[in-house]
Amino acid sequence: MKKLAVSFFLITLVMPFGFAQRELIHAYPSKLGFDEAFINQKVDSIMEMGIDSLAFPGAQLLVAKNDTVIFHKAYGFHTYDSIQPVALNNLYDLASVTKISGPLPALMKLVDEGKLDLDKPFSTYWKPWKGRKDKKDLTLREIMAHQAGLVPYIVFLQKVLRKNGKIKRRFIHHSSDKRFQGQVYDELFINNRFERKMNRIINRSKVSDDKKYKYSGLTFLIFPSLIEQITGFDYQTYLDKNFYRPLGCHTLGYLPKENNYVNAIVPTEVDTLFRKTLVKGWVHDENASLKGGVSGNAGLFGTADDLAKLMLFYQNYGNVDGQQLISAETIKEFTEVQYPENENRRGLGFDKPLLDNPELPFEEAYPSPLASSESFGHSGFTGTFVWADPVKNLTFIFLSNRVYPSRDHRKLYNLNIRTALQDVFYNAEGLNIQN
Repeated sequence: MKKLAVSFFLITLVMPFGFAQRELIHAYPSKLGFDEAFINQKVDSIMEMGIDSLAFPGAQLLVAKNDTVIFHKAYGFHTYDSIQPVALNNLYDLASVTKISGPLPALMKLVDEGKLDLDKPFSTYWKPWKGRKDKKDLTLREIMAHQAGLVPYIVFLQKVLRKNGKIKRRFIHHSSDKRFQGQVYDELFINNRFERKMNRIINRSKVSDDKKYKYSGLTFLIFPSLIEQITGFDYQTYLDKNFYRPLGCHTLGYLPKENNYVNAIVPTEVDTLFRKTLVKGWVHDENASLKGGVSGNAGLFGTADDLAKLMLFYQNYGNVDGQQLISAETIKEFTEVQYPENENRRGLGFDKPLLDNPELPFEEAYPSPLASSESFGHSGFTGTFVWADPVKNLTFIFLSNRVYPSRDHRKLYNLNIRTALQDVFYNAEGLNIQN
């Protein structure tokens, strides 16, 4: 097995115009009281095991203590042919990490400004739900805590493919024109009216009468339109202006191929259903791709550095270099468990530790059983995971393409790799006998 471990320090690319000069501080783990030898031995061993077990062809891990990066290493290759090694500035398809990196900060800001009320019916803001008996009274709080009874996922790909797998030409063309402007992949363009069709299907989707925890990404498909409607700004422009630029997130965004980054993009799956090729540089999630690659459920790409800046922003409760982009009160509300009485561990948009996490055996815990109950984050289907712990001041970024070459590869979950890696750093703190 070939493995590549890359050094800590990274020279970043030239920043796009208007982005803040904010670079991460780096230090060796020992400088902040961690056992460096213990960390390197354990992390190297877990990563090698992951690659050997075909959990992923390559991955990287970034960990920060306080506001300082103490560990950033890359392992393995983009694919199992061992040609292109993983580099620290590679761009990854973030999958569902998009939810807390794209629409969520915008929604928090709108709550902060009094333009959204978590406890008013969502139909107050999203008019198509006013006439839906089973949806008109659902609150934004219930929806974002996955407590509303919405269906988890709708496979919109079924609407554009025939039973024989061929593309329906009324929905997808191989070249763009006035009616087909949203790009789905190289030489694949979606009918402009298809997004309206998606929204209609979401509006008519069933709602369970049994109000218990059920994860659903449906409304994240429509949150970008809601944000545009309320702010009057293009969704991507709003995120850039209010978050990514002030945070100095140089690469965090949608449609990375349009931006001509010098960063290599890590591929995801060999798609045998729809795009009939290796998906690289375009969003893996089919629903997000049918929205032209810009969605609230998936579609963001970014580097570990940029995700660390975003998660440190959350960990510091909205404060960036003395500037409060979102109030601490709002971020604390979003990162709290909302419905513990219903055995629902979720915050608002954010994932949280299992309610009995500290008491669970390691194999059953999520995330590390040593993570504080105030910690929060999210995982992504492609093999991504971000977590912030404001009590222990630990930020954890894991990026992989576990869906290569197929989403059937589930060893990342079965081997509990991300929890094991996170656990290393909780255990390593205070073991450094030199300081």
